Formats: sequence, C-alpha cells, structure tokens
Amino acid sequence: MSSLGPFSPADPQSVSGRPVVCRGVRGATTIEHDNRDEVLSATRQLLALMIRRNGIDSADVASVIFTVTRDVTAEFPAVAARQLGWIDVPLLCGYEVSVPGSLSHCIRVLVHWNTTKTQQEIEHTYMREATALRPDLMRYPPVDLDELEAWIRVQMGEPS
Repeated sequence: MSSLGPFSPADPQSVSGRPVVCRGVRGATTIEHDNRDEVLSATRQLLALMIRRNGIDSADVASVIFTVTRDVTAEFPAVAARQLGWIDVPLLCGYEVSVPGSLSHCIRVLVHWNTTKTQQEIEHTYMREATALRPDLMRYPPVDLDELEAWIRVQMGEPS
C-alpha cells in the first residue's frame, strides 16, 4: 500500500489520482395527485436532473432507495428508474417516517453512486414543493421541463 492509502494515481480504480468511492446523491420531489402517471413523471424528472447534474452512469450505481410519504400509493417510484434503463441497478422502495406537519405527496431518492467526485462536488436535487426540504441547496436556475422531457424520451428509447 502506498503512502496515499489503498489507491494511488497509477491504480486503475482511481481517476486523476482520486479513488473511486461510494457517495450518496439525494433528491426529492412532490406530486399534486396520487396517480400512476404523476408518480412516474415526477420521479423520471427528478432522476433525469440528478443524472445530468452529476454525470451519473447507471453502470456506476450500486443501489437506489426510494421513499414516499404514506399518501403516495399509486405506483412504485422505482418503475421510473426502470423506464430510464436502470435495469440492473438494485432498487428499493419504502415509506418515509410520518412526522406531523411534514411535507405531503413527497417522493425521495438516495442514489448510492461509485464516483471519484468529492462529497462537496455532489449536486443534490430538490424539485417542486420539495425545495422546502433543503432551501440551502436551491442555487439552480429554473428547469426547462420541455427540454428535460425530451431528454427523458430519448433515454426511454422513444422518438424525440
């Protein structure tokens, strides 16, 4: 082992001298109505922004955990990840802890991603009413949803 730890700049598991480590990438969004189309559309948009802002390749994703508030029951948000081609990624859905006064109709995601990025370089993504969960991270300009939906259609193999 070198003095740099288990990885060295010549190590194939490092890029630019930085080791590949598993990082958590957080995101959340909300829906207005609990129906299948809204759950899938909102989750696809959230994942698409997370992928694009961080440069995530599904081959580097170790696993993903989705949670929903108890008022979201129409569909598993993990289906949206499958629709985006994340076929081999382990996915898990569960319920968020129900706290009085907390945000309703909320879908949260935690992506476990193998990357050389530092924790400070990770861009967590909060959309719609979920921006209230992390106002400190809201430095992004408004999202062009038409352009984002066009990107999603390409990822899903649909004509653009």
